[in-house]
Amino acid sequence: MSTILGFAAAGLLLGLSGGLAPGPLLALVASETLRHGVRAGVAVALAPLLTDPPIVLAALLALRPLTGQDLPLALLHLGGGLYLAWLSLESLRFRGAALPPVASGNALRRGVIANFLNPNPYLFWLAVGAPTVLAAWRLEPLAAAAFIAAFYLPLVGAKAALALLLNRLRHALRSRGYVVLMRGLGGLLIAYALLWLYEGGRRLAMG
Repeated sequence: MSTILGFAAAGLLLGLSGGLAPGPLLALVASETLRHGVRAGVAVALAPLLTDPPIVLAALLALRPLTGQDLPLALLHLGGGLYLAWLSLESLRFRGAALPPVASGNALRRGVIANFLNPNPYLFWLAVGAPTVLAAWRLEPLAAAAFIAAFYLPLVGAKAALALLLNRLRHALRSRGYVVLMRGLGGLLIAYALLWLYEGGRRLAMG
């Protein structure tokens, strides 16, 4: 049970950070909400549930043959740790998000296109997500499922909640509370990045 809870907690942290981090999809959620209402914003927030499954599957299939090989796994952990460190620095430097202009039209379609063309899901699942799922699966299959479920719950839920919030508070993306939250998540991500870098160094020494 502790293994499942541990991976679930990791999924929640990474999902919440991804759900609130500035990027193409969050900007589109905000723009759609402000221009076309909360339903359009929530529709965009749901886009990862449509675009991510093939990305996740491809990453798992690509990395599964590396299971048990210390050197490739060490490089993956080091790369994942550096990626998480970069994400944490982005959060710590966060000062508020601006909204780009968005034309009217089908919100969900634009969300799918924006997320599919966004490099972040590919980088995350290759460097962090897929290695974590494979490690969890070796220990307890339910832990892998818990990580994925816990990751997508706040990833999608945070963006949907933001749409609801923006429907009432038009300047929430630049509020002090939002900035403090993002910087707090950045601090947690640094700790997680250090764990990944440590594991990568340990495996590198073993190899």
